[in-house]
Amino acid sequence: MAAPEYSLGHQERRVFLGLVLGMFVAAISMTIVGPALPRIVAELGGMEHYSWLATSSMLVTAVTTPVVGKLSDMYGRRPFYLGGLVLFMVGSALAGLSQSFGFLIFARCVQGIGMGVLMPLSQTIIGDIIPPRQRGKYQGYMGAAMGVAQVAGPLAGGAMTDAFGWRVLFYAGIPVGVVAFIAIARFLHLPHTPTKGRIDYWGITTLTLAMVSLLLAVSFGGTTLAWGSWQILVMLVGGAVLLGLFVWVESRVEEPVIPLRLFRNSIFTWSNVAGFVIAMMMFGVIIYVPVYAQGVMGASATESGLILMPMNIAMILVSIVVGLLITRTGRYKEFTLGGVLLMGIGAWLMSRLSYGDSPWHLSLAVFVFGIGLGACMQQYVLIVQNAVSRRDLGVATSSTQFVRVLGQTVGISMFGTMMNLGLVRALPNYLPAGIDPSTINAGVVLDPAALAQLPLAVADAVRHALADSLGTVFLVAVPLALIALVATLGIKALPLRDTVHTVEEMAQEALVSMGQTSGDSKTLTVPIGRYSSQTRTGERLMGLQLRLLCEQAHSGGNPLLTRAVTDLGDGDLQRGLTRLSTTALMLTTEDPEVAADAEQTAAMVADRDERKGGVLSLELRSELALAAAERSDDAVLGEIEQTVGQRHQAVDMTRLRHVSNDLTAALLVDLDRRRRSAGES
Repeated sequence: MAAPEYSLGHQERRVFLGLVLGMFVAAISMTIVGPALPRIVAELGGMEHYSWLATSSMLVTAVTTPVVGKLSDMYGRRPFYLGGLVLFMVGSALAGLSQSFGFLIFARCVQGIGMGVLMPLSQTIIGDIIPPRQRGKYQGYMGAAMGVAQVAGPLAGGAMTDAFGWRVLFYAGIPVGVVAFIAIARFLHLPHTPTKGRIDYWGITTLTLAMVSLLLAVSFGGTTLAWGSWQILVMLVGGAVLLGLFVWVESRVEEPVIPLRLFRNSIFTWSNVAGFVIAMMMFGVIIYVPVYAQGVMGASATESGLILMPMNIAMILVSIVVGLLITRTGRYKEFTLGGVLLMGIGAWLMSRLSYGDSPWHLSLAVFVFGIGLGACMQQYVLIVQNAVSRRDLGVATSSTQFVRVLGQTVGISMFGTMMNLGLVRALPNYLPAGIDPSTINAGVVLDPAALAQLPLAVADAVRHALADSLGTVFLVAVPLALIALVATLGIKALPLRDTVHTVEEMAQEALVSMGQTSGDSKTLTVPIGRYSSQTRTGERLMGLQLRLLCEQAHSGGNPLLTRAVTDLGDGDLQRGLTRLSTTALMLTTEDPEVAADAEQTAAMVADRDERKGGVLSLELRSELALAAAERSDDAVLGEIEQTVGQRHQAVDMTRLRHVSNDLTAALLVDLDRRRRSAGES
């Protein structure tokens, strides 16, 4: 069933523009550097720690994300969002000034803090202002903006690296960041009621130490240190103990940084399992495809950006189309499953590559991967937000982002370790006799100047070995896709809500309002449907009634209602439908900003009652009177008929109207449930 017409108000559009700008500057600053990473490693050294250029920022992002989500629930989104943008720009500037591999890692950590703020809050603020049913469309737009950054970034980054060197790339995004900061500071004004809560310092500390310990072990194991060395064992055992301590702390503190109760929701749990694995696959491709293009195929930084372009274009287009289809149909599980399946096929195609294959083979594989990524990447956040209550929106979104970033970090570390181990094992098989593999720095294939000084046979041997090791990396992504597919199948498909609050929250608040209107503490006088009582429940039911009327008028099967809504739109049916749906949204939303944006339209609808004959034209009102009387004589229109209440004064018509309204309220909820069931099927 198609969703009713919906559009953002002026303030919402400005907020959404600010979010897009903020995410765009972060995305462009990250993607523009991608093709230059092999060159940076070659210049500063550290091929064995290549993965840490990405892992360092991801690790800090992973730790920052859930903390910021909780703090933004307590103190508001705006200051944290602006602060995150500033930190990201500072980190970019520091990265451009780096003179050593270690300092560059530090700068990337500063960038990671900024990303840890921007990523979850962008999704959370979208959840604050847009109902889930409509959210797919706008998340598709957000994904498209990030996709544009992923297309333009590698192309611009490769060309600028070849022309000016890699340092200028870190500075390129700063002017855009300044513009984004100004726009967000001006337009991002969300209402917030401060909530009291205690910061979970022990949870933050144990989580941070556990993640650092485990990821260091994964990164160094088998490369810098042997897996059986005491250092690796200490890090693994220590990380496991700290992780257990974190779970123990979270189960006892009043305000946990990651509420464990969320995992009782199977939708939340399966979505995060799938999101974790998808993130591992995604960054395994984004980080290591440029290494394959430059190290194995001999492509320049610019050419490696062109090789990635089909994937990014596919991701943009599919993200937009799928977002619109989700909004139109209310269905999301089928698209998500299809996306995961295509990602697995793309990873398999990449694993089939061998030394000497054309760049077009790699472009085709990443194109298929990009289609799948565009279909499923944004959907897991939508699924989680649709399944949790409004009060958990911030922490649930940030927890999902945390799991995703954790997956990215684990994936990059794991794939980096596999690449290095595979390279060490494969290199002796291709080197000419008499050359010691330990004397060869595989990183030279990423630096054109250094590569030119190697004998051709040695350079070919390194390329062969790198192709073999990266083929294994890509092959590992295939079973990961199967895990994500199983997890996605486990997600129960819930109908997407048309409001930013859940049915359970509406029911709870309705009970509260019922209790507040009761004059007798022992007996509840339920005011459902009695709109004149000015209760919040009555307003919600009125909004529900207007929304159902809007849908019935839009269906085309109710000619009199369609004419009435056309009258409401001053002769334009679409305008009448928009006015009606906007008024319904104002009555049902719990977001003050959304209600404020809809106020003018709702006031306009209410003013129609002051016209002669009310909202209906005189012609239509006459036709309704005749149809209701089931007769066509002039007495119906020409005389003031005596009412039933006047003829039978023992009947209190006001109370009878209350009874009718109560029963109508039950019908409204039945009809709404039927509408939701139809949308689900």
